Amino acid sequence: MSQPVSAPATTRDPSAPTAAELLDFVTRSAADKDLIASLPLDPEGRTWVRLEGPGGSEAWLIGWPPGTGTGWHDHAESFGAFATAAGELKENALAVRLPASGWKTLELDEGVDRERQLAAGSGRAFGTHHVHEVLNESAAEHAVSVHAYYPPLPLIRRFSRSGAVLRLEQVERPEDWQ
Repeated sequence: MSQPVSAPATTRDPSAPTAAELLDFVTRSAADKDLIASLPLDPEGRTWVRLEGPGGSEAWLIGWPPGTGTGWHDHAESFGAFATAAGELKENALAVRLPASGWKTLELDEGVDRERQLAAGSGRAFGTHHVHEVLNESAAEHAVSVHAYYPPLPLIRRFSRSGAVLRLEQVERPEDWQ
């Protein structure tokens, strides 16, 4: 009788942070009044400062003028977390895992849209290939948030969306935003 063959177990780097640890980091950082006050805010565009994240993660403090957002994007193979420190952010997300590569246009099924309001003090963690957009819908107030990703972002895929159609528009590498 033959024995079942099992796939080799993937080993996690013991020094790598977990999604829960990233969420704890961004939540604690978002509560740090001195850190939040140190971010220069621009009335016209988003501002950001790189932070030292836990366990080699990439972290950012981000200012959001009224009416700004990220557009639809994902963080490739990185998982992460973010927390709102001031103001309120809205996250629109897709409850679907996209193929890692080999496509330019996808038609989305009904029922994949998710929406969250993240007031100051609230945050969330997310897994790899999480497609979302983050918005400050306030007409008058800046929002500030803290984000962390592990492994450090290898790329960001940017998408456009028209109804149920999601289209890959651009792939950005770290040198494009650092």
